[in-house]
Amino acid sequence: MHIYSKETIIKHHNPASLRSGFFIMKRIAIQGSIGSFHDIAAHQYFKGQQIQIICCSTFEQVFENIKRDPTVIGMVAIENTIAGSLLRNYELLRASGTTIVGEHKLHIRHSICCLPDDSWETLQEVHSHPVALMQCRGFLANHPQLKAVEHEDTAGAAEMIQRLDCRGWAAICHSDAAQLYGMKVLEDSIEDNKHNFTRFLVVSDTRKADFLRPLEKANKASLVFSLPHEEGSLSKVLTILSFYNINLTKIQSLPIIGHEWEYLFYVDVTYDNLTRYRQSIDAITPLTKELNIIGEYEIGQQTY
Repeated sequence: MHIYSKETIIKHHNPASLRSGFFIMKRIAIQGSIGSFHDIAAHQYFKGQQIQIICCSTFEQVFENIKRDPTVIGMVAIENTIAGSLLRNYELLRASGTTIVGEHKLHIRHSICCLPDDSWETLQEVHSHPVALMQCRGFLANHPQLKAVEHEDTAGAAEMIQRLDCRGWAAICHSDAAQLYGMKVLEDSIEDNKHNFTRFLVVSDTRKADFLRPLEKANKASLVFSLPHEEGSLSKVLTILSFYNINLTKIQSLPIIGHEWEYLFYVDVTYDNLTRYRQSIDAITPLTKELNIIGEYEIGQQTY
């Protein structure tokens, strides 16, 4: 098996993506390795299309790839139903100037795997991403002989164990990653909460956004703005959104560095009438400071 290093491109061929006799290739930058949840989410979102995966060690590198090459698309986790929001990714998204063109909600299932010759009796350590370890705390508590060791990626932990032939080590990752790296699955679905989903954002250079999502199908938007330091400023904005039948699905505040007690508000809204949505944006703009629409896209599917 050929093992790929970080920030390398892996080709996934699919004849179904032929169009007018030419291959239409999409290049997707993800944080993590082949077989990671970002990789799985990318293949589900772009199902039936030919894609290349660009593996990055960090989310910063994902956005750097888009900046270097505007044709690159990013797949970025933004929140988990158990672990909550990935606050750093909100800042990276805003600072990058990229646009959200889609979202995908992936059911997270964890497996514990090891080398084929290992077993429960020989295992001493278990490696995985800290969030994955946290989501399997109950399972790990029932196996106190296993030392939990943090790794930057779930699938990357399995790849490392296979590549270095680490006897006595296990990885927590998706069962697909275990199979990809020739690992043996000892137990599947070991996550504590079976209602475990991660929402991923599909982001692109603003100049390429219209090619990636039909705006007429958009029924969700992500906004970011700050507010005057005045009493009731946020409630006024929310009241106007309610008046126009705009549904608020998420609000996340982050402090503005260097401006004490001032905040940026990241807001997700859904709507079924584009005209009323546009009217609501026009109505709240005078009440906000630096309002920016960072994405208009279609509500993502939830996969199991």
